[in-house]
Amino acid sequence: MTSTTSIQHLAQHVGETVTLQGWLHHRTSKGKLHFIQFRDGTGFVQCVVSKSNVSEELFDALAGAGQESSLELEGEVKADERAPGGVEVSVQGGQVFQSVSEYPITPKEHGPDFLLSRRHLWMRSKRQWAVLRIRDAVITAIRGFFDERDYLCVDSPMFTPAACEGTSTLFELDYFEGEKAFLTQSGQLYAEASAMAFGKVYCFGPTFRAEKSKTRRHLTEFWMLEPEIAFADLDDVVELAESLIVHVVSEVLRRRQPELEALERDLSKLECIKGGFPRITYDAASKILLEHPDSEFVAGDDFGAPDETILSEMHDQPLMITSYPKNIKAFYMKEDPADSSKVLCMDVIAPEGVGEIIGGSQREENLDLLLAAIAEHELPMEEFEWYLDLRRFGSVPHGGFGLGLERTVGWICGLEHVREAAPYPRMMTRIRP
Repeated sequence: MTSTTSIQHLAQHVGETVTLQGWLHHRTSKGKLHFIQFRDGTGFVQCVVSKSNVSEELFDALAGAGQESSLELEGEVKADERAPGGVEVSVQGGQVFQSVSEYPITPKEHGPDFLLSRRHLWMRSKRQWAVLRIRDAVITAIRGFFDERDYLCVDSPMFTPAACEGTSTLFELDYFEGEKAFLTQSGQLYAEASAMAFGKVYCFGPTFRAEKSKTRRHLTEFWMLEPEIAFADLDDVVELAESLIVHVVSEVLRRRQPELEALERDLSKLECIKGGFPRITYDAASKILLEHPDSEFVAGDDFGAPDETILSEMHDQPLMITSYPKNIKAFYMKEDPADSSKVLCMDVIAPEGVGEIIGGSQREENLDLLLAAIAEHELPMEEFEWYLDLRRFGSVPHGGFGLGLERTVGWICGLEHVREAAPYPRMMTRIRP
């Protein structure tokens, strides 16, 4: 009897005979030898099949097996410094579960529409395997970070009766009894309520934006992490965001080296993420853009993707921008006591032209000021009565931020388009598969 193991643990079994279960990624044959690139979801390994070491039936079956044929192979694990992972497997037996021919995604070049239409198969490729395993490591690192700091995960609902930041980018749907509901664009308002109950919380789940955007930075459905902290100011929010980014990048470097190598990621771009992020105000960032020859920025506007690219390329670490004008930010952000035209907020712009990955603020805890802000933004007051209760009963200074998972994964992986950072991306023109 041999032990069934996974490719990621093969280095612990050198000199032993093991069983692997997975799929044929690529095969080349030379006379009495098959060289099989084998994958099982945890990694890739070369399996060498000599005609003299296996049955004729198995050798012939492997000769006819195409890409993505499902296999079980038994063999000895041998150390080989030249091989990925430092090992290869000398096959002694096994079976072909299903022999595949004409697999649609071949090693040749395919266009993005072709690949996205076959996303259920495309994710088997080495590049997509690497991206989605890094995504998993980012999620695990995020949860570990907050768990170590005694944050409680309290999930927010995906159906909401009102907008968090205005209704123009919400998906409206028919609820029960003729009532309208919306798919959430943020779990923040509910996370604020959770923070008043538990002190330090976070929610982490899918959010939705109905804006008709086709840029490389936008998805219609994306995952967002949203921590909220009671008894906190903007400095606390900024410090938490920086510590989180440093931790996540460090964990990915520690746990996902083979995946980063498969993506040919320049590790020096990640290894320099050590903290001490540069920080500038909105006014200082605006001055840079107004003086930049390639910028079309208009003073007083929010920063667009080209503006964020210019600012991010000036630094090798994430850039933190604070003190935005009040009139371009959400109603719940706290007015700056030193300048009523500004709010106590911050955005984190990732380097390498990625753009914003975090947006956060200190929240307005004053009931009268929040009432005025809701009225000024022409939001339905009755839908926010529950939210206003947070300011009526035990209001405290508090704050938090939202981190876009796919943009963060895209930055860490060095992806050109955020769609590769989602298992099944949803965009303006795509809802299948």
